[in-house]
Amino acid sequence: MTVRELLRALTREMPGRPATIPAGAALDVPCTGVAYDSRKVTPGSVFVALPGQKADGVLFAPQAIAAGAVAVVAEHQGADLRVPWIVVTNARLAVAHLAAAFFGHPSKQMNVVGITGTNGKTTTSYITQAIFEAAGARCGLMGTVTYRIGDREIAATRTTPEAPEVQGFMRQMVDAGCAACVMEVSSHALSMHRVDGIRFAAGVFTNLTRDHLDFHQDMESYFAAKRRLFELLPDAAPSVVNIDDPRGSSLAESVRRPVTYAITREADVMPGPVTFGLDGVTFDARMPQGVAHVTSKLVGKPNVSNILAAAGTTAALGVPIAAIEQGLRTLTGVPGRFEVVSASNDDVTVVVDYAHTDDALRNLLETARPLAPRRLVTVFGAGGDRDRTKRPLMGMVAARLSDLVVITSDNPRSEDPGRIIDEVMLGAEPEARQGKAEVLTIVDRREAIQHAIELASAGDVVLVAGKGHEKYQEIDGRVTPFDDVAVAREALEARREKSRVG
Repeated sequence: MTVRELLRALTREMPGRPATIPAGAALDVPCTGVAYDSRKVTPGSVFVALPGQKADGVLFAPQAIAAGAVAVVAEHQGADLRVPWIVVTNARLAVAHLAAAFFGHPSKQMNVVGITGTNGKTTTSYITQAIFEAAGARCGLMGTVTYRIGDREIAATRTTPEAPEVQGFMRQMVDAGCAACVMEVSSHALSMHRVDGIRFAAGVFTNLTRDHLDFHQDMESYFAAKRRLFELLPDAAPSVVNIDDPRGSSLAESVRRPVTYAITREADVMPGPVTFGLDGVTFDARMPQGVAHVTSKLVGKPNVSNILAAAGTTAALGVPIAAIEQGLRTLTGVPGRFEVVSASNDDVTVVVDYAHTDDALRNLLETARPLAPRRLVTVFGAGGDRDRTKRPLMGMVAARLSDLVVITSDNPRSEDPGRIIDEVMLGAEPEARQGKAEVLTIVDRREAIQHAIELASAGDVVLVAGKGHEKYQEIDGRVTPFDDVAVAREALEARREKSRVG
């Protein structure tokens, strides 16, 4: 694609002011890429100057042009007119459409399923991918844990990358023979137009609970961001919506082709009686297309909901019931999502989970409680530089539903970890005074995990919550390796060794 062809594609999507094109501008040359970071511009790129929180991208246009950018797209005219300059009303929307055009609209060559919601996105995406694969359709994956492209895996840097990365990964998926792609779609991505220009085959809404209010300010704005995914869907694409969630019920009334799922209400997709255990769940998923006999190693009621979402989506897209059943049987687990890290010869059960909101923590504890022969021990913290309103709520939930709580650090980032713990304790202390739980505070996360496992008695379940699959900890601007799974297993080995010596 030439630069001229790419810019014409943009004007078809976003009619705006006429481009300022200097005499002799080289437009009929191959375009080599679409860049929004001047440091990543290569000769022949189109540079899109995004407005930032700290600086306007237009300020970096001279560096981009010096690096070889052959055109600039921005929300206002800059001073450097050595290259064509296109002014648009929304630069973020422009970079999405440019990226889709540059990579040849790969979403039109696959069934792309977008999954949004506060909790359950990652697990639902893994289940959906497993079902597509069981049906013989090679399926890519983009989300919080990983970007999976054919046989390659790339560690995820954010749940939904910027539009050029999203479109580039999709192009690689198509080239690798993928017939489907499942992607988590964050509220940030929807607000910032990272997935505009994608043709979704289906959208999934899992739930909406308190999170990211540092960015969205209030729950209405947060829900409006999530709802944008369904506004982007083609008319014929199914909107698979959890109507156990009040926001889901509202959403289901406004989408064009609703497919509802629920555990507690009448819906298109529902479970029969469920058998729960530490080894997974079994039940019948009743759908308009038939009944799927579900046997899954995923644990707990929230995963019943995630299974219904994935089964309902794939069935609506024409996947046979037998493939749905097979996909559910073959998925052994999801990294950092109710991941049992203890061994069969351990006298305690240790689970690592990503739960980092009060609602996710409540779901985790309510899932674990009936599976705990004795006490429930919870280790968790709250992230720094993020929504502070959820901190005391997390403390309250943990102290109300656990027997022993160890409050520690998560990723404090630039905040004082001791102050974060104090804010969590505002919710935990009243519950502790009522005798609902013993509450300890240990700032060092490694020490907190080790201490909790050491204090546990035979038959206890120890939950390590908040970081899940993450392999790092961010403290005062420094990112250091840290893995809850590895730390918990080291503590379990020390417990076994102590038991052998004893």
